[in-house]
This record gives sequence, structure tokens and C-alpha cells, in this order.
Amino acid sequence: MKIAIVAGEVSGDILGARLIQALKAYYPDAQFEGIAGPEMQAQGCDSLFEMDRLSVMGFTEVIGRLRELMSIRKSLLQRWTQDPPDVFIGVDAPDFNIWLEQRLHAQATPSVHYVSPSIWAWRQSRVKKFVGNLDLMLALFPFEMDFYKQHQVPVAFVGHPLADEIPLENDKHQARQALDLASEPFTLAVLPGSRSGEIQRIGPDFLLGLKTIHQNHPEWQLVCPLVNDKIAVQFKALHQELAPEVPMTWVSGQSRTVMKAADQILMASGTAVLEGMLVGRPMVAAYRVAALTGWIIQRLGMIKSPFYTLPNNLANQRLVPELIQQELTVEAVITEVEIQFSQTSEQKAQVLRRFSEIHKILKQGASQQAAAAIHELLSKRS
Repeated sequence: MKIAIVAGEVSGDILGARLIQALKAYYPDAQFEGIAGPEMQAQGCDSLFEMDRLSVMGFTEVIGRLRELMSIRKSLLQRWTQDPPDVFIGVDAPDFNIWLEQRLHAQATPSVHYVSPSIWAWRQSRVKKFVGNLDLMLALFPFEMDFYKQHQVPVAFVGHPLADEIPLENDKHQARQALDLASEPFTLAVLPGSRSGEIQRIGPDFLLGLKTIHQNHPEWQLVCPLVNDKIAVQFKALHQELAPEVPMTWVSGQSRTVMKAADQILMASGTAVLEGMLVGRPMVAAYRVAALTGWIIQRLGMIKSPFYTLPNNLANQRLVPELIQQELTVEAVITEVEIQFSQTSEQKAQVLRRFSEIHKILKQGASQQAAAAIHELLSKRS
């Protein structure tokens, strides 16, 4: 049994590693190869290219790497045409993986896509690429089921692995002990993003906003987890330039533990917002893409969902304040953090109750469900 699998970034690497582990229960002697990060490689997946080469976002950001990405894709297709795997699994990275899925499916290689792209939210026309070109879509969220069924795409809801991994209750003081933080002060976690571009576009508004927030609340404890050394150097330099008077406790990695330790979170929008919801902390989320990318998205009316963050889409209500593109300003950062801080206990409790309800819905044993769905697909074809 040979299983081809491609992940394009850190979150996909984590999902892919857990899926590989679950698939081994059905196929203990399987060989895994494709594009993998350290987590998948630790589970025995042979990475044919560095995963970092796929980690780009946005129209303008991709242009500079387009030739390289196309070359990698063609190399994989050639390899798997000459020596077909028993199944191909694309983990997220839709703009890269859909192309492979279409062509391998056409060559009778069962093709699975794990993690639906957000086509229900924007660029809905992309669903056409799956119709007749995919054997199975593994969806993490229940509302995605109806969308794919309407378009005759085979789909299974498997839940979200993070919902399985993160407890329904998370002890704040235990997390502070683990990080060697003071146990008493009100703690604001600051998560500026995991990519260099995010730091450039979001970091200045966060830091300048924190200058005023620190003046208003000098007793607050500000804690910032940084994903790697490169991002740490970049954000610390920005902090030194724009807000050196703002005291910040730096943490290497451990973003989830930092979120657990927090009373409130200011963060870049992305998968981390879902993680913050599962941890059960009030958040303000922000995001800004490159100006040209943002202009294209707005001009073409690509956004179809009323919300940007997953908690809000899952709840169909504004649980998490969203500061997107031009809405992200220093003043807005200050205002939203202060409004959230000043909410009544009951207002905060209502939001956290909804977070908990959604957590329970997503807690399905996702990796095992996904592996079972793939096994069922392959059993029907054998």
C-alpha cells in the first residue's frame, strides 16, 4: 500500500500527521510519500520537497513563486503517473492540491481532499473543480456538508482534530505556572501571526494600539508567543522600533498554552482563532492581505460569507470582533480590546457558552473518522 499525501503549511502538517497515524490502524505496512513537514515526517512520511516552498498566500504573493510551484506539481504528477499510489490525499493547500487531484483522479487514482477550502465563503466557483474530479471531500465543519451535496461532490463530515485535542475546560492558572507567568494580573495574549507578511501588515497596528492599551492598563501582563526564530527577530525589532516602552513577555512557540493562560486575546485571524475559541477565551481578530490582493478580492466580489473568522461562521453571529483590511487601524485595535474588556460577566459568559457548544459539535474523533472514510472508499473500489 502506497499513500501519496501533500500538505502545504504547518496546520496541514499537523492534520496530515494525525491522519497518517490513524491510517496505520488500517494499513500498518503502508508507505507514505509526498510533501510533508516535520510532524508528518516523524510519522514516517517521505517528503520529496520542502513543505515551506508551498507556504504562500494571496494572488500577488504567489506570482513570484509560480514557476517553482508549477515545477514541483508537475514532478509529483510525473512520479505518480509512472508509479501510481493506491490513494492520493491533498491536505488543505487547495490551489496546489486540486490540480493534482483532478489529474490523478482522471488516471483512476482515488483522490481525497482533507479540509474543505472556504469556497462557501469566497470564490464559490471553485467548487466546479471538484465536481467529477474528486472521490471524497473530508469536511471539518458540519455546514459544509449541504454545500457539497448540492454540487454532487462526495463528502463526509469528520469534525476537527483540534476539538478532539483541546479539553472543554482549560485551567488558566495551570497554564501560567507552566509558562512561569505571574498568576494574578489580567493577561492579554498577543498573537501577531506566523508569517513574515503578517508581521509586516498587522504588527504595526497591534504594537501602536498596545502603547495606548498599556497606558490605560499598566498593570496588565502582555504575553506574546512567537512561532520561530525568524518571526521572533522580525516582531521584536518592530516592537523595539514602535513601542519599546510596552513591556512584553516573549514565549518561544507554545501559542496554545499562552492562549490558555490569557484572560483575553488579540490575534491575527486564521486557524489560531478557532484554537482560541476551543480554548475558550474572548478574542479580537485582525487580518490584512497585500493591498493589490485585497483590491482584487473586493473588486470581484469574491467574499460570500458575512464573516471572516470560523467561530463567527460556525455560530452565524459576531462572537469575535473582526478587523479586516482597512478596518484594521490603531484606533480600532484599542477600541475593540477595550470594549471586550469592559463587557459584563454575563456578556462574556454568553460568548463562552456558544464557544463550548460549537466545541462539542466539532469533537468527533476527526483523524479516526477521516481514516475510516478513506478506508471505506478504498474498500468499495477493491
